[in-house]
Amino acid sequence: MSILDQFFVYHPEPWQDRDWARLSGLPLEEVWFQAADGARLFGWYVEAQADRPAILWCHGNAGNVIHRLENLKLLYQIGLSVFLFDYRGYGRSQGRPSEEGLYQDALGAHDYLTRTRMIRPERIVFFGRSLGAAVAGELAVQKPAAGLILESSFPSIEAVAKFHYGGLPVHWLLGADFTLIDRLPQLSLPKLIIHGDKDDIIPIELGRQVFEAAKPPKSFYVIPGADHNNTYQVGGTAYFRRWAEFVQAALQS
Repeated sequence: MSILDQFFVYHPEPWQDRDWARLSGLPLEEVWFQAADGARLFGWYVEAQADRPAILWCHGNAGNVIHRLENLKLLYQIGLSVFLFDYRGYGRSQGRPSEEGLYQDALGAHDYLTRTRMIRPERIVFFGRSLGAAVAGELAVQKPAAGLILESSFPSIEAVAKFHYGGLPVHWLLGADFTLIDRLPQLSLPKLIIHGDKDDIIPIELGRQVFEAAKPPKSFYVIPGADHNNTYQVGGTAYFRRWAEFVQAALQS
């Protein structure tokens, strides 16, 4: 891993010790589990009705699970169980982040849902935002699921570097690749790809490349006026209706 990855790719924030269940009003269950390579990780599990599908959420490159509480609450309110976890080096999770490490973390999260919670793979939908979309895509190559939701996603770190830094060969100095675009042709499960048309961090042109590389079945949901981090807020009711419709259809496919 390049030392520059710690500055350009990963932006974890330390844990803030508060009563997050009380503050959020959610039935947050604190979960400690192991990544596939043994790293000790932390996450939150919120369970809707026992027969409801579960979302395995791979978040973006900044912050930690605390910063996703509002979004988590809204997903729970539409009847979804959600497992939101922190990668190594984020929040309470131990270790230092790396591309391979994040892939190992997602495998551990999948094992937690399928082996500890005993949730069948066909009842699980993978969800990845931004950097997490590449993590969720790699997980979908390794493990079965009912569907895959990719939000504010990019084809590769190289594509993002070229957008932000033009002709400068920044990607040559980074150890991380996160080549989601190479995984997508391998995936035949249903896919929902979401992007805001005002995203200035990962422009919608990169989101379209992700969509074009994906095998059917797939759909591309563009949210007018949304930037990189507020898709669910700008999308509002229509956003969550699209989520619910996709999950229901994926479970029936």
